[in-house]
Amino acid sequence: MFNGTALKEALDLIEALALTEDVQPTHIRVAPGFDGAAWLDLGRDDGKSVRIHPTGWDIRTPDPREVCWRRTQLTGELPLPAKDTDGKGIDLLLRLCNFAGAETECLAIAWLVGCLEPSVPVPAPFLTGPQGAGKSTGGRMLVRIIEGMSGDLRRAPKDEENMITAVAAGWVTALDNLSHLSPDLSDLMCCIVTGAESIKRALFTDGDVVRSRYRRPMLLTGIDVGVIRPDLAERLLPLRLVRPRVRRTEAELWAEYAEILPVVLGSLLDLTVKVRAAQAETPTDLRMADFAHLCAQLDAATGLGALAAYRASLDDLNDDVIEGDLLAQTVLQHAADMNAGAEQQMTSTQWLHCLSGVYAGDDLRPLPKGWPTTGKVLSDRLKRLQPTLAARGVLIDFGRTREGRYTVMTRQPAASAHEQQRFAGS
Repeated sequence: MFNGTALKEALDLIEALALTEDVQPTHIRVAPGFDGAAWLDLGRDDGKSVRIHPTGWDIRTPDPREVCWRRTQLTGELPLPAKDTDGKGIDLLLRLCNFAGAETECLAIAWLVGCLEPSVPVPAPFLTGPQGAGKSTGGRMLVRIIEGMSGDLRRAPKDEENMITAVAAGWVTALDNLSHLSPDLSDLMCCIVTGAESIKRALFTDGDVVRSRYRRPMLLTGIDVGVIRPDLAERLLPLRLVRPRVRRTEAELWAEYAEILPVVLGSLLDLTVKVRAAQAETPTDLRMADFAHLCAQLDAATGLGALAAYRASLDDLNDDVIEGDLLAQTVLQHAADMNAGAEQQMTSTQWLHCLSGVYAGDDLRPLPKGWPTTGKVLSDRLKRLQPTLAARGVLIDFGRTREGRYTVMTRQPAASAHEQQRFAGS
């Protein structure tokens, strides 16, 4: 038996030898490979994984020089995907979920394909619907296609450190039964979806740090989360569910799901190959252009209409943001009295006085809680609302002269929904 000192010296020697070798990145669940391929870790003890390429997919053990997997307690095992499914696995999955219509179904499919694309940031599906619509069950079904039968939903962590720890340990981060999104949690979700980096002090050291880079697919469920901030709204994908007419027991439902999972996974891989091989133009007017391009490729491969559904979902989210923000409603009310193509330029303090008067009206009703109290606060709020207001034909811009800073509001001429969305993405 080695004593503690000998074991430490051996580990130090191994670490020193490792420093002389090439650095090999490790990946969880999904990874980029050589020649434009992507890999999916099946979580098996024998190391078998799926190599996905525009020419097809197959099951093999990856060369460590191409892909090295990192596994945690959240890495569940996936079944071997079925071959030659003829797409029936997608139909079997949709039959078990309670999606409200074809638009919601194609957005769910687009998200699943996006989860297998390691370089594509995908918006976070937000499963909503009335009580009893099966939001949590539907969320688990979507997550377990990627994470295996051990994949599950969890409560939102209470602080950023615990959230980052949970995100780093798996591929899909799924949060259940959200009823409120604090500003800090909203900002953190934005970072997780599009990518960010966290640095903290390494344990048992005074000078070294631990550097964590993360970008992960997310999934959320809830009936209503209240006011949605504009920056998060651009990163969400609302999936609406309806209450099922016929109820089934949990045991019966999940037994059927486990039985069809190999076929579902096989059909998803077949579809991913078709999408990767499809040629489509990249929409340049949407914030998450990579996912918009994936939707366009999905349409080219299947004709589902995913891109149109994605645009419609963003338009609905803009309505949600406006309905939850009295300042946005007041700006649109003021802009409605402007002539098409007209613009107004004032300082932020002047705009605060103007918009406060519009809200108060002739009856001088009191300003609501949370209303901007200074010109600086108003400017910051308007900067957050820029994409939302632009989607409704009201452009907000900022500038500076020798006399000071100013804010310009322009009412765009009547435009099509597509053109309005283009302004929002600019």
